[in-house]
Formats: sequence, C-alpha cells, structure tokens
Amino acid sequence: MQTRWNDIITAAIQFRHQLHRQPELSWQEENTSRLIREQLDALAIPWRECARYGTVATLAADAAGTHIALRGDIDALPIEELADLPYRSETKGKMHACGHDGHTATLWAAAAWLKAHEDQLPGPVTLLFQPAEEGGHGARSMIEDGALTGVERIYGWHNWPAIPYGQAVCPDGPVMSGNGTFEIELCGKGGHASQPELCRDPVLAAAAITLNLQQIVSRRLPPQSASVVSVTQIEAISAPTVTPERVMMGGSVRLAQPELRDTINTLIEEISVDTARSYGVSARVKTVKRYEATINHAEAAADCRKALADGLGADWQCDSIHLPIMASEDFSYYLNEVPGAFALIGMAREDNFQAPCHSPHYRFNDDLIPVVVTMFARLCGAPMPK
Repeated sequence: MQTRWNDIITAAIQFRHQLHRQPELSWQEENTSRLIREQLDALAIPWRECARYGTVATLAADAAGTHIALRGDIDALPIEELADLPYRSETKGKMHACGHDGHTATLWAAAAWLKAHEDQLPGPVTLLFQPAEEGGHGARSMIEDGALTGVERIYGWHNWPAIPYGQAVCPDGPVMSGNGTFEIELCGKGGHASQPELCRDPVLAAAAITLNLQQIVSRRLPPQSASVVSVTQIEAISAPTVTPERVMMGGSVRLAQPELRDTINTLIEEISVDTARSYGVSARVKTVKRYEATINHAEAAADCRKALADGLGADWQCDSIHLPIMASEDFSYYLNEVPGAFALIGMAREDNFQAPCHSPHYRFNDDLIPVVVTMFARLCGAPMPK
C-alpha cells in the first residue's frame, strides 16, 4: 500500500508540473480538461463533461453512505511568470499564479487513491474538476449543469502562502469574503486650466469621492463587520493645461456578511452622486456582484478539522491569521446549495513559497499534495497507508 501511495504522489507532482507549463485562462481550459480526462481514463474512472471544460467523475456510485463531492479548480491567470522554475509557464502572459494546477493534481491524486480502494468507500464520491474560478463563475455553471446531483456534502481547499506549512484553518462560518466591483463615471465641464471658474472639474470630484467612500467602512458599518471598499482606478485622460470633461473611477468591495451587500452598494452610489453634485459634476454609478462569502457549515467543518488534525498533528490550527480573509472564492456557490466546508492550508517554509497568490513570483509547494490527499481520503472514509 505504501508503494502505491508513493507512486501516486510522484505521478501527481509530475502532472502538476505538466499543467504548470501550459496554463489556460478561465473558459479557455481546453487542453487542461483533455489532460484531466485522459488521466481519469487511465484510472478507469468514468467521467462526463460538465459546463464545457469542467469534468465530473464519480466513484462507488452504488454505495449506501453519504455522497461526498471533492472540488479542484483548473484555470490560470493572465500574469507573466517571474519565478525561476524548470517547469515555468511556456505561454507568454499566462501562469498558474494561484496554484490551481496544484489543486487539480491533488484532486487527481485523490481520485487515484480512492479508485484503488473503491470497494471500501462507504458512500459515493464525486470529483469536480471545475473551470473558471478566477472571476468566471465556473462553480455556478457546474451546478447549472448538474454537478451536484445526489451530492449531500462537499469539500474544497486552497493553498495559502500566508500560513506556515503544517498548519491550516477551517472555521465554522465565513472563511473567505464575498466580493463585488463598482464603476463611477463623472461628467463635468472641461476647459482651460487657467480658468477654473468656467469649468466643473471631475478630477477634483474624483479625489473627493475617493476620500468620502472611506467613511462607509469606518463610519457607516458596524465595526464588527469585516468589509473593504477600495478605489483602485482613476482614469482622467487629459493634458497638463486641460481640465477634462470626464473621469472614470473603479474599485472593489469585500464583505463577509452577505446581508451587507445592498447597504454597501447603496452607500457607494449615494456618496458618489452627492459628492459629485457638490462639485457641479454628475455621477453615474454601476455596481456588480461577483461572489458571495464562502461560509462553512458547522458539522462539515468539524469533520474537516478532524481530518486535518489527523493528518497534520495536534498543532495544525493556525492562530495568527485573521478570518475571514478578504479574498473571494466561487466555492461559495456550492456551499449555498449543499452543506460543506472549505479549508485554507498553509505552504510557507522559511523563505520559500511565501509569494502571495496572484503574484508573478508565486510558487506552489508540492509537499501539500500528500497532505490534502490524506485529508480527502479521511473525509471519504478510505484507508490510509501505514
């Protein structure tokens, strides 16, 4: 059994490196899905296409116990890789900067181990290889295509460079935040910079709006709420002596409590419109909902914590990270449909594997693969190597 385990982990690392060389963006994962399906065929695991580039495979379909789903996301990001790796991205401007290649390889390794012990699984296990997590709402499309049919509980995870290797978090309640974006168009009256009295300056209004939006979190929401409102873009195309007619602003919202979304979006619009009016400028505000908060179900989270403790030891819990983290995940779609839990599992080792997700210097720690396969196996009731 130990030899089989070692072979699976070695093959998973090789598969991960193969995926890393050829990253594909959300809703473009044609080759990635082909490779996943070839690997499943080699294991004699039946699968079906789901949401085009997604793949759903099921083991022990007739077992009588709880039907568990395990998810791995497969897409990459539009980032030029700067990490010096022997298997670095071969596609200019694209890289696996969030470790989804690691998530995919880990789910394949779990599939291989569970397949080897399929007759011992107490209940069915569905494997979800999901496209388009990076803003593409891939989980929603998978659900719409029946990915959760029959599923009673679901588990997922994300590598997290801010947590030391050997530690993890899996709380009851919110683990990651919901998110959204906003866009503000300011229309004023352009003219010569030497004649401000004849202009209505949208640049000045943009500066005031940027400052005034900070009162949403600091003064308009309960201090116990975990929320962020950030202006991240101001575009005022002009010249040194010209007051422009138009300014475009944009930004991001993060929130741990879904019920705050409408309040935050309303305040963004009210503050922007009222501030602009005070400068003689008009404002048009558009808010876009992206993902909801990823909120763990207590019973499933407790089972996940037990599996982590069994695999990592008594000191597995990371107490230094503030939860929920303000990043977002479309795993929230699954947790809105069926009970489940999502874990953040650390991978930092001394000075290695600490570049954050979405950094061009990001590196995935392959030592996470056996850790997470062990967690998945325990959650599914499979035997472990001695």
